[in-house]
Amino acid sequence: MKKLVLFYNPVSGHAAFKNKLDWVVEAFQRRGIVVMFYRTRKEGNEAFIPFVQEVNPDGLLVAGGDGTVHEIVNLMMKGNLDLPLGIIGSGTSNDFATYLGVNENLEEYLDVIASGRSRRVDLGRVGDTYFINVASGGMMACIAHEVDARFKNALGKMAYYLKGIGELPKFRYFPLKIEADGVTYSLETFLFVVINSPVVGSMKNVAEGVEVDDGKLDLLTIGRTGLPKLMSISADLVSGKSVSGREGVLHIQAKHFRIESGINVESDIDGECGPMLPLEIDTVPKAVAIYC
Repeated sequence: MKKLVLFYNPVSGHAAFKNKLDWVVEAFQRRGIVVMFYRTRKEGNEAFIPFVQEVNPDGLLVAGGDGTVHEIVNLMMKGNLDLPLGIIGSGTSNDFATYLGVNENLEEYLDVIASGRSRRVDLGRVGDTYFINVASGGMMACIAHEVDARFKNALGKMAYYLKGIGELPKFRYFPLKIEADGVTYSLETFLFVVINSPVVGSMKNVAEGVEVDDGKLDLLTIGRTGLPKLMSISADLVSGKSVSGREGVLHIQAKHFRIESGINVESDIDGECGPMLPLEIDTVPKAVAIYC
């Protein structure tokens, strides 16, 4: 009988997943799979590594939002846990799972997990920290951490949008220097994102040609522009239209980025506050296997 370990966040999203644990047990049991649970804590989940090594499962599962997926991926890389990972989205934001389409029909996805079918995907790396979906910097980069958990649970993604609207009057452009595989770009911007998938901040298809297994990451940023054009680009993003090729939008694909600025700029890694610029960002090709 197959064994899986489920790494679950009891408070992500509406804190409702913990009420589905019996359903999870029954659903996998019907498929001849035993699920063992690992309940996350706010800090200090390093014990997950020896737990998995002791249990020796056939694969791993994660239930939570993007931050929980970020955490398990980093634990897997740190502990050399080269096991396929299934993502059961249950958080406020589930961008990577949305891109893969794995939770559109959960019963079908559990069949995929039971079959063992997986696909290896790239990761990004900033220093010793890995990211599966996005590294960003500039205005609004750490909004996810500034939104009170009570509002996230009550309002979901709307809490982020409301917080973002409140930040609009504070937008300031800053100088940005980007080195991408040896080619240098300079511009003024208020935000940049380095992405592994085309789903960012619940916005789909933000750019063309973005693949999770091509050995490259994609950088998007908007240069200094007038408010009407900025609003037009923003409208395209919200409506799910690619902004690649739009005037004022810089889209670069590369294996390595160095990003710096002449001022203090904060970064965000998969929804978690990251280091100040400069950033050295590398692609780690096909680092993790994902059930899909």
